[in-house]
Amino acid sequence: MRPPSASIVIPTRARPGYLEVALASIAPQAAASEAEVLVIDDGGHSAATAAMAARFGAGYLPHARPLGLNVARNTGVERSTGELVVFVDDDIRAGPGWLGALIDAARDHPDVDVFTGPIRARLEGRRLRTCGREGPPITTLDLGPSDTSTRYAWGANMAIRRSALERVGPFDASIEHGGDELEWQERLEGASGADAAAQALYVARASVDHRRAGADARLLALARTAHTRGRAARRFDARRGQAPSLARELRTLAGCAGHVVRRRCPAGVTMVAHSAGRVRESMRALRVPLRRPVAHAPGAAVRGSEDFLSGTSGTVGGLDTLRRGLGDGALSAWELASGQRLRLGRAARRQPPQRRVLALGVERPERRGLARRMQAELLRSRHAVELHTCAAGGRGKFENLNRLLHAHPAAGHDWLLLLDDDVSLPHGFLDRFVFLCERFGLQLAQPAHRLNSHAAWPQTRRRPCALVREVSFVEIGPVTAFARATFATLLPFPELRMGWGLDAHWAALAREHGWRCGVVDALSVRHRTAPTAGGYSREAAIAEAREFLATRPYMRAEEATRTLATHRRW
Repeated sequence: MRPPSASIVIPTRARPGYLEVALASIAPQAAASEAEVLVIDDGGHSAATAAMAARFGAGYLPHARPLGLNVARNTGVERSTGELVVFVDDDIRAGPGWLGALIDAARDHPDVDVFTGPIRARLEGRRLRTCGREGPPITTLDLGPSDTSTRYAWGANMAIRRSALERVGPFDASIEHGGDELEWQERLEGASGADAAAQALYVARASVDHRRAGADARLLALARTAHTRGRAARRFDARRGQAPSLARELRTLAGCAGHVVRRRCPAGVTMVAHSAGRVRESMRALRVPLRRPVAHAPGAAVRGSEDFLSGTSGTVGGLDTLRRGLGDGALSAWELASGQRLRLGRAARRQPPQRRVLALGVERPERRGLARRMQAELLRSRHAVELHTCAAGGRGKFENLNRLLHAHPAAGHDWLLLLDDDVSLPHGFLDRFVFLCERFGLQLAQPAHRLNSHAAWPQTRRRPCALVREVSFVEIGPVTAFARATFATLLPFPELRMGWGLDAHWAALAREHGWRCGVVDALSVRHRTAPTAGGYSREAAIAEAREFLATRPYMRAEEATRTLATHRRW
């Protein structure tokens, strides 16, 4: 059987309206050119999306859980067979002759590995008022009416020879929201040398419309996207060692804001949002080095250091308690008024199928009342919950948890939940928590702390308008969840009394095994007692952690604070 002339890879996630328009414009051209079309669903299997792909003659390849755009692209490369692999976003509409122009260019220019074409912004709906001096708020490319060489192509309209993909390797899955195509093409350039083969060819006849429709075309949504891409752009510049100074970023932000005011230009708000994202990431970099989280090699712990601790106690008290309580009230009111709680509750009643959850905890006599309320909340779940607790009995937390695991093994359960006895859980906690963890493919997770909660790690406090944040690090308490995939590696727990530093080790193992870690902001809990050592010596806890981490990989505190992605919709 003759291989297809090209393979068209379309990553998508929960955007059927966009995908249908893209397929309607691509499928006839693919049929005419004898090319294959693959839809890579990064949102998990969807019967409706599978049926849509079949209707347009496209293959359908779902991920088991969300893995990211670049993993979807890599899946498309692995599962396709065409010598020319054509990547598009699911929010494009291909122009007439688009595919034929790319195939012709690849045949006529055998020394070129990457091809692209015009990408034109198309905002559908209410017209966005603009002064005409700022660029479109979404990715575009226009190099004129003639074919010409260009250094870079963008993922909304990009074709690459399979031989180049095999030579250079896959897209970097750690890069999100921008810079990924550029990073791959720089690797191609390094592998090929600074010659013509490393350049992309702009094919003027291979045009696509890059669309935004409905609510996505409104100014607020465009500004939010611009802010996210601004943060990603700053991170990518820092990764390459090309990030401007904070002072320069602030000057750019001031210039963008001045443009909006002087020109009375609402569309310029997207430029302000993008620049503000860069400034925000720049300021974060003053505290946290901008590099990918890495684990220390065994033996890397330095005596006398405490780089596995947050450096703060996180204790809340005095007037700060009132201020934080007001903030919690405002955020909770927004969750109710926006309908988020209602929608989340409805979704969690249907998905996922009933799971088996093993919940374990250590209960102190002075906390019996609070522990009973927490246990009653868990047992209201529609999932099959098996709950076991024990008294402290002079033993440490993880010594007791291992005793419980010995008597009640985690095998056969879908989730393991560890709970301290001094936590207030929100109503409907477990159903919503399991839904969000599985919706975003988390293997290690914790609910966010309320603002008025004792929390040693500031990144674990709830964030406005966020549902789930993917992070590098999940705490040992007060509530920690483990998916079944982690049991063989993490259970039983190491023989530790206090367990300090264990979460830093978990973070390294998560990185090694590719587990997703997350903080669930939509279900914040209140840790009612201070997290610092109350029933044991802080010095003893630190000494135990140092000894434990001296021979094991772990993640430094400065790296553990990084938020990798923020999800606001499911």
